[in-house]
Amino acid sequence: MATKSIKTEKPIELPAMNIQHAEIVLIGDSSLISHKWSEKSKKEIRDKQQKKAKTAKDIRDPQKEFSDSLYHIEGGGYGFPAVAFKAAAVNACSHVDGITKVHARGAFHIMCELIKIEGEDPVQREDMVRVGMGVADLRYRGEFKKWHCKVPIRFNANVLSLEQIINIFDTAGFSTGVGEWRPQKNGDYGMFHVARGEENKKVA
Repeated sequence: MATKSIKTEKPIELPAMNIQHAEIVLIGDSSLISHKWSEKSKKEIRDKQQKKAKTAKDIRDPQKEFSDSLYHIEGGGYGFPAVAFKAAAVNACSHVDGITKVHARGAFHIMCELIKIEGEDPVQREDMVRVGMGVADLRYRGEFKKWHCKVPIRFNANVLSLEQIINIFDTAGFSTGVGEWRPQKNGDYGMFHVARGEENKKVA
């Protein structure tokens, strides 16, 4: 008489996370164009959604629009949203074999809201843009021509090593970028690379 074999299930092994911290330095390879939503612009959107009557447009103030386009840091200086750098790195995984966006998104985090942009002070730029049904308009925004920044990373080394994360950011700086007119949006602004060796020491 044949006997039935009894299957024994092995317990699931779940290793503890290996959480580590590091700081990587990004060096700008092309100008970073900042375009923060001003309070005025956000109010206009809220008013439109609430179907409020339009008010007469104010006389334009290019200097104020330039200042409003920048992320001011309390105590002085300028920043840029950390989420933009995280998104650039995650999107860059489309250009890397063996690492998916989902994989990368949960493997590391940038531990701040704004990344301080260091280097030269921003300059005001005037650009012709198309809005609505092809209507021409002018935009006044801040441009960092020479810049670098330090990015604090918290990561699970059991999922991605620091060297892998560095390579992802290198790919992000070339293929995706940050800010207006970045490579992801068919431009060539906001490109960067990870500082290594002597270059890292110069901006430390």
